[in-house]
Amino acid sequence: MATQISQSTLKEKSQLLTPLNTQNLLDSVDAFLFDCDGVIWKGDSLIDGVSDTLDFLRSMGKKLVFVTNNSTKSRRQYAKKFHSVGISVSEDEIFSSSFAAAMYLKVNKFPKEKKVSLLEENVSLSSKLHTLNEEAMAAKPQVYVIGEEGILEELELAGFTPLGGPVGAVVVGLDQYINFYKLQYGTLCIRENPGCLFIATNRDAVGNLTDLQEWPGAGCMVGAICGTTQKDPIVVGKPSTFLMDFLLEKFNIPTSKMCMVGDRLDTDILFGQNSGCRTLLVFSGVTKESDLQDPSNQIHPEYMTTTLSDILHLANNKF
Repeated sequence: MATQISQSTLKEKSQLLTPLNTQNLLDSVDAFLFDCDGVIWKGDSLIDGVSDTLDFLRSMGKKLVFVTNNSTKSRRQYAKKFHSVGISVSEDEIFSSSFAAAMYLKVNKFPKEKKVSLLEENVSLSSKLHTLNEEAMAAKPQVYVIGEEGILEELELAGFTPLGGPVGAVVVGLDQYINFYKLQYGTLCIRENPGCLFIATNRDAVGNLTDLQEWPGAGCMVGAICGTTQKDPIVVGKPSTFLMDFLLEKFNIPTSKMCMVGDRLDTDILFGQNSGCRTLLVFSGVTKESDLQDPSNQIHPEYMTTTLSDILHLANNKF
């Protein structure tokens, strides 16, 4: 509950949610943007009070949008997950970093004839690398993915299909099946293929893959490729504002009328601030009070509270 947050956390730069400023926030915002892991759920477990809070916000006519850096699922798969935990959310309300990767290639005119591939587990590294020079002679580059099904599905929906020529882009996201061979092939593509793009879905260090503990995030995979190539990636997920262009086009709501709700300072809150949104930090996920209080921290949300359901309780003045 919001009242459990220590008073030492209260700084001029951040306000603890209260009944008064909660009502002011609700009156001034038309859309709420939510991170998912650590805000809506942890792993497959829904966080207490989330469903009722989302229903309450919808009843007030608020637009709800879900912006997640977790690239392991496509928008379709996320809609299915929401349904599995009893929340009705359409694909059009979901903006994932897997979708962002596909859209980056699309808006930057990476030709749809170019292909998407994934390094097969049963293909030896020596065999795969032997074909690298042969592929370089083909006319239509492909996209190599270090990641999971979510990225591949979104790429295919955007018109990029499997098989093809030399690699023109390497997309790196969270990959629970990461191995040395994937890292080596991705490294060679970036280092050896002229103009090959290095795209990261996000650089999250850790994430809530289960409700019991934090797990390594996509930042681990991205960091490995950064180290081997000595290059920085194009980041398409939060805190990059790349996805905001799509939100603005679809919903036609100014960012000043949006509130980004997240559990991470360096992705969710920074994304909101970079986009000109209101920001609300919840302590139900990765960020702890000590992180916010740390003297080295330069990212401060406009508002903070313990969990998403505090909005419902404070609006009804039940604390």
